[in-house]
Amino acid sequence: MGKVYIVGAGPGDKDLITVKGLKCIQQAEVILYDRLVNTELLDEAKPYADLIYCGKMPNHHPMKQETINRLLVRYAKSGKIVTRLKGGDPFVFGRGGEEAEALVRNGVEFEVVPGITSGIAAPAYAGIPVTHRDLGSTFAILTGHRKQGAEDRTDWKSLANGIDTLAIYMGVGNLPYIVSQLLKYKKAPHTPVAIIHQGTTKNQQTITGTLQTIVDIANKKEIENPSMIVIGEVVKFREKLQSFESMEGNAVSL
Repeated sequence: MGKVYIVGAGPGDKDLITVKGLKCIQQAEVILYDRLVNTELLDEAKPYADLIYCGKMPNHHPMKQETINRLLVRYAKSGKIVTRLKGGDPFVFGRGGEEAEALVRNGVEFEVVPGITSGIAAPAYAGIPVTHRDLGSTFAILTGHRKQGAEDRTDWKSLANGIDTLAIYMGVGNLPYIVSQLLKYKKAPHTPVAIIHQGTTKNQQTITGTLQTIVDIANKKEIENPSMIVIGEVVKFREKLQSFESMEGNAVSL
């Protein structure tokens, strides 16, 4: 019997993977990787490792989750060391929990290797601290994209009134709805908003506005996923703290 490592590859910058995550790539005989994984990390794999692309795009899933689960089980039961490589953290909107359940059901040994999630890393690279002693003592992460046909059970009232900073994953397509819900429950229209496209990569682009203006700005700039939406007073720090986007090449060699 082999073993499966469910690994977070980090938010995009290949240097943000953990040491343990990198070891899992280097030791794997099979790697199943997602769309938002920096493919430069695959250069660290063994020459003979099987590399299997499992990427999903919004409303387009070439490989269904059930198929991915079956592959993990099959390769592990054939005695392989398998690394399931996911963008960000596997348990933060990464379906890592579903895959772990499938492995448990089939008696397969596995280990989860956490990764840096984009809800913290992308704002940091944009000069936005998600918490701050003066402006942000509470922080929530949520998905802006629901399963097709699923009811919206998000407690927008509590989010609008009880949380200082919101980090919203996969929300660009539903931005008008998100904004309308927050305004409906009395979130101040002048609340600062940032949208960070392809955070922590050399293509990172950040736009800012307010709840009142951000939809028009995002449409004008044609912002698409993958993007992180950050809502809260901490967005004001961007003017003071941004450095990554102004660096030549947007990268640091260590």
